[in-house]
Amino acid sequence: MQRRAFLAGAAVAGLAGCSGTPVWAPDDVIASKTFRSSGPASLTLYTMRNTGSGNGAHTALLVDASQRVMFDPAGSFGHPTIPERNDVLFGFSPQVEQYYASYHARSSFYIISQKVLVAPEVAERALQLVMTNGAVGQANCTRATSAIIRQLPGFEGISQTWFPNNLSADFAGLAGVVTREYRENDSDDKSLAAQQVDMQIRAAQSQ
Repeated sequence: MQRRAFLAGAAVAGLAGCSGTPVWAPDDVIASKTFRSSGPASLTLYTMRNTGSGNGAHTALLVDASQRVMFDPAGSFGHPTIPERNDVLFGFSPQVEQYYASYHARSSFYIISQKVLVAPEVAERALQLVMTNGAVGQANCTRATSAIIRQLPGFEGISQTWFPNNLSADFAGLAGVVTREYRENDSDDKSLAAQQVDMQIRAAQSQ
C-alpha cells in the first residue's frame, strides 16, 4: 500500500515519496485520457491477497460511471500515460485495468475482483466521492474505500474497516455481485512487473 511506484523505462520501481503526497494531473491531460464505458454503471472492488496466508494486502475500487476511474488509495501502480489526481487514476479502460491486474498479481499475491451493477446516479455519487476524497495515507486503503462505499445508497450495510478481507466479505453479501479470481505466477519482484507493464503500454501505443 505504498505510493505510485513505477515510471516508464525505469529499471527499478522507485517509491515516489511518502503516502498522502498530493498528485494533480492538469485538466487537459485528464480530458485527453478520459474513458467512457459503453456498459452499465458498476462498482468493482479489488482485493489483493497473499497466496500463502490469504490475508488481504490492498484494496481498490473501480468506478464505472460517466467515466471509468480506479480509486487506488495509497497504491503503487502508476505510469506517465495514466493521469492521476491524488489516488484516482483516470482513463481506466479494460486494457488499463488488465495492466493494473497484471502488475499486482504474481507468485506471492492474487486478486479477487467483485463487481456489482448499480444505478447511474449511485455510480456518479461514487465518482464524486473518490474524486473529492484526497490522497490517502499509507495503510489506510481499506479504511478510506469502505468509508466511501458505505455512503452510497444501497451500501449502508458495509462496515468501515481497516482490513481488506473484511470489506471483501461485506461486499460479497451484496445482491448480484460477480466475483472473479486472477492469478499470475511471475516473479515477486515488483520492478519486473513494472517493466513488463511499461513494455506492454509502449507496444500498444506503437500500434
